Amino acid sequence: MSTSSEAAPQRVDQANNGARRRWWRLPMGVQALLAMVIGGTIGFVAPDVGEHMKILGDVFIRLVEMIVLPLVFPLIVLGITQMDSVKHLGRLAWRTILYFEVITTVILLVAIGLAKFFDIGTGMAISGGDTSKLPGDGKPAEVDFAQLLLHAVPDNVFKAFAEGNLLAVLVFAVFFGVGLAAVGQKAAPVRSVLDAVSEVMFKVVGFVIRLAPLGILGFLAYDVAHYGLAGMTGLLGFLGVVYLGLAVVLLVLFPIVAALFRVKYVPLVRAVGGLAGIAFVTRSSESVLAPLLRKLEEHGVRRSTSSFVVPLGYSFNTDGSTLYQAVALVFLANAYGMDLSAGALLTMVLVLVVLSKGMAGVASASIVVLMAAGKSLGLPVEGIALLMGVDFLADMARTAVNVFGNSLAAAVLDKTGPRDESETTPEPTR
Repeated sequence: MSTSSEAAPQRVDQANNGARRRWWRLPMGVQALLAMVIGGTIGFVAPDVGEHMKILGDVFIRLVEMIVLPLVFPLIVLGITQMDSVKHLGRLAWRTILYFEVITTVILLVAIGLAKFFDIGTGMAISGGDTSKLPGDGKPAEVDFAQLLLHAVPDNVFKAFAEGNLLAVLVFAVFFGVGLAAVGQKAAPVRSVLDAVSEVMFKVVGFVIRLAPLGILGFLAYDVAHYGLAGMTGLLGFLGVVYLGLAVVLLVLFPIVAALFRVKYVPLVRAVGGLAGIAFVTRSSESVLAPLLRKLEEHGVRRSTSSFVVPLGYSFNTDGSTLYQAVALVFLANAYGMDLSAGALLTMVLVLVVLSKGMAGVASASIVVLMAAGKSLGLPVEGIALLMGVDFLADMARTAVNVFGNSLAAAVLDKTGPRDESETTPEPTR
């Protein structure tokens, strides 16, 4: 009798443990989908609760920010030391910048063409938005390229790490990697330490990413509770063109680029799709930077390429954000009845080509770019504030496209770059 009575609780415990293990072993995409459904339901049914659940998402983002620089720095340094020469690094840098510039310019033309074709914003009864919600208290940002250059070159590398200045850390890592390569064999212990640090950080990344569903749940509950759907009807056309443009980029432009450079696009999308999904919900491409580098390496992209191209792309190759900015400017120009002749559209393209790079590393960069571009084109800043009501919906999609765009950039530049005999390319995972 006692044996059977003791066995019953044990069976219950085993069943509970098995259920927990089954949940933990579900694919990350399934966990994320369940978290989205649960979070959205909480935000809709109990908005007061949903408002307070943002803390889960904020904690997840903090964990991600905690690990990004300690991983990216050794990867960039080690990638440079694996290159055959500084000349190789220079070629990679120039090809990377050229690729970014060409792709973002084409995306700008696609975005403006779509926005002009659908004539979005025309005849809309537009009223001023709340400028207090804009970065910098609604004051249009000025582009100071001297300050941009100084921002990219750290006066104190420890300060750059403390502030999370990815661009400055990348610049220091390049110099450190070149110096390490120049020292030669004497620097072998340093390379060994950095290699060990990178492996440890990849393990830490794995631990943090397992918490992504909690972050997703928190963000969705907050977004649904905080923003709701009221007041968005007049902006649905704007959102529709943004999503259509992002779909064109993802399903037409990127496949064409991949075909031109003989990159297998569908397997690449499958490889990074789960991470793009996490970026979609969290609205943070940094949340997947570290696992993205590992996933690209598993897919066959050399670490020396991905660890340089992807972090640089986070500042200079924001494909989704670039498209959003162009559509937003056309929408506002139409809404305010401004001139959209060929000359005005060309001016808009040139302004965005400069500003989309000139605001690298600035918080709320897409809105800040809109404010600066709007000022240069004579658009009232109140109109840009109006878009803040639906910005979170656009932000989700444009962030995911940024992840796909930088993944494709790394694959293309790795495919077309020179090969060093000392480097080996891992076989892509199937």
